Amino acid sequence: MLKSMVDPVQLLTEAYRGFNAREIDAVLALMHDDVDWPNGMEGGRVLGHQQVRDYWTRQWGMINPRVDPVSFQSGGGNQTTVLVHQLVRGLDGSVLLDQIVQHVYTLEDGLIRRMDILPAGPA
Repeated sequence: MLKSMVDPVQLLTEAYRGFNAREIDAVLALMHDDVDWPNGMEGGRVLGHQQVRDYWTRQWGMINPRVDPVSFQSGGGNQTTVLVHQLVRGLDGSVLLDQIVQHVYTLEDGLIRRMDILPAGPA
């Protein structure tokens, strides 16, 4: 199966590009149908394309987040950890959050199956 041979760095780089460009459909196309995604703003998790779409639509109506990958590390198997620079602005442009965090992805069949957010840890 060709999808399982996808390069995780390429897949995730495209996902961040699409997220930052607010191209929901393009990013959802990179996700498993029943993706398991963290709701970093309200807590808990959202499941599947429609819940991710609804969450991001709500989020982007309240804040302007930008997330840029800094580095990628294979966790072995189907996991990839991405160190990201997260810059969250209010809709008025004010900086609400500027931090480095880890996004841990689980890939399945060449698609994003799950993402978890962890602190960046010690420098």
